Amino acid sequence: MRIRFHFRWIPFVVMLLLVALGVSLAQWQQRRGDEKVARAARLEAGNQAAPLVLSAAPLLPADAQAIEYRRVTVTGHFVPAWTVYLDNRPYKGQAGFHVLTPFQIDGSAMHVLVAQGWLPRNNAERTRIPDYATPKGTVTISGIARLNAGHVMELGTAPALAPQAIVQNADIGQLAQASGLALQPFILEETVNPVDSAAVPASSQLPVRDWPAPDFGADKHRGYAFQWYALALMAFLFFVFTGFRRANKQP
Repeated sequence: MRIRFHFRWIPFVVMLLLVALGVSLAQWQQRRGDEKVARAARLEAGNQAAPLVLSAAPLLPADAQAIEYRRVTVTGHFVPAWTVYLDNRPYKGQAGFHVLTPFQIDGSAMHVLVAQGWLPRNNAERTRIPDYATPKGTVTISGIARLNAGHVMELGTAPALAPQAIVQNADIGQLAQASGLALQPFILEETVNPVDSAAVPASSQLPVRDWPAPDFGADKHRGYAFQWYALALMAFLFFVFTGFRRANKQP
């Protein structure tokens, strides 16, 4: 009895398609993983580097990417009239808002959007914003540069941005267009509070600035890449094994 291989075109084409798909998706996941590793390296380098002093010179998006995760200090004053609140930002299991306020850089018309921190939501009155302290006058603040404020799932059409609006998401470009303010292309997650907590009125509170560390998930992408490579290998092996047939008789 002799073993022979029975070639069929349709299974062959299907196998090639599955192998090409598996390898292509595996390589895409590998690239995603490499990007996450590079971002983690930038975060580590940003923590090690001296704080960057932000000037009024406008930055390009590429410049913002280069300074992402860098510690940044800037001097100027807040523009609380154009504060917006990001809804559905829980903290330690409690519903709340992230407070985004433009900050005018000293001696210029340029602004940077500052995430002042987190505030709890009033469960009995969901749209009520608790009293909180925003520094007045010229101050120097410090924080971490981020490209955006994060994004949550949003159903339906997003409302137009307006002063004191409660929204799910806020894009820097949209806020700049709605407010007419010149904004740098990144957000500053404030970490150092220039307000002395002892001077805050009893009816007010300081926004919580316990920002979560980014979860880059490089290992997750490596796991997905392994699965896609495994799918490609299984498709090839299935084609090979099923192509072999045992001949009952000698030809």
